[in-house]
Amino acid sequence: MKKLIQIALGIAIVVLAYFIWESIQTPIRFNKEKDQRYAATIQRLKDIRTAQTAYKTEYRKFTASFDTLIDFIKYDSMKLVRAEGSISDELLAQGWTEAIAVQEGLIIRDTIRIAIKDTLFPENFNADKLWEVPFTENDKFEMATAVLTVSKLNVNVFEAKVLNDILLHGMDRQLVINLNERMKNLNNFPGVKVGDIVEPNNNAGNWE
Repeated sequence: MKKLIQIALGIAIVVLAYFIWESIQTPIRFNKEKDQRYAATIQRLKDIRTAQTAYKTEYRKFTASFDTLIDFIKYDSMKLVRAEGSISDELLAQGWTEAIAVQEGLIIRDTIRIAIKDTLFPENFNADKLWEVPFTENDKFEMATAVLTVSKLNVNVFEAKVLNDILLHGMDRQLVINLNERMKNLNNFPGVKVGDIVEPNNNAGNWE
């Protein structure tokens, strides 16, 4: 009988140790996978921001359409001003400026156009996946644009975002809920987001 009690206690100790170990490891595994998903998603949002910024430079507005943005990356181009020549130190000392040098022909400016895909993104960049949230089954980023009035000036803004509930789908549900609550308590979007259509933020990401 004593032997059975010892065996039962031994089993109970092993089971308890397992649950303690698991309670420690669960949040560690969660954070590791969350960080991996966040990193890929942040990079995708940075790519969206890069494309949106270039698009606005060309067309003076942002776009809420991924199809438009993808076509812009794949088939459009951007202006690049190339300057040839320079001002000598002697002329600089005499008060010459670049504008004067251009006027006098010492510096020649030439405006050319360079393909977006060859300028802003790496060679293996897949623009067709710009809309897709990493680690999901074809879930799409929410993207929107707006025109806000700031100090009597119209300001074009955009945002692209994805909720944790989508990005972290399939992970420990209670830990996702806890993460959402912590982010809301900090007045942060419960997910990953770049830009803002309510208040201009210079196209910043909520991870920055």
